[in-house]
Amino acid sequence: MRVAYKIWLDNNGKVFGEGPYRLLKLVEKTGSLHQAAMQMKMSYRKAWRTLHSIEQNLGYALLDRQVGGVSGGGSQITQNARELIKRYEQFREEAREALERIYRKHFEG
Repeated sequence: MRVAYKIWLDNNGKVFGEGPYRLLKLVEKTGSLHQAAMQMKMSYRKAWRTLHSIEQNLGYALLDRQVGGVSGGGSQITQNARELIKRYEQFREEAREALERIYRKHFEG
């Protein structure tokens, strides 16, 4: 047996969790929301709506978008998005450690 859980941030509805986290990490890696969505097997429209909704809820931009042009456009994550990713990673790791410790106390001790 093992402990299983999901962690997300909530503000009168889900704001940020593993899906948006992975999406932003892929945008950071690929420089493209379209490419990130494809790698996650998600439509571009769903990816855009997801991040737009989070931006509206948080009150700041997660992506700097460049439309078309000679280089074909693309997206980069903002400094605010980098900070959100960093904090989420740290929070998620501390929560994992705490839950594992509590699980061992109750089921292995």
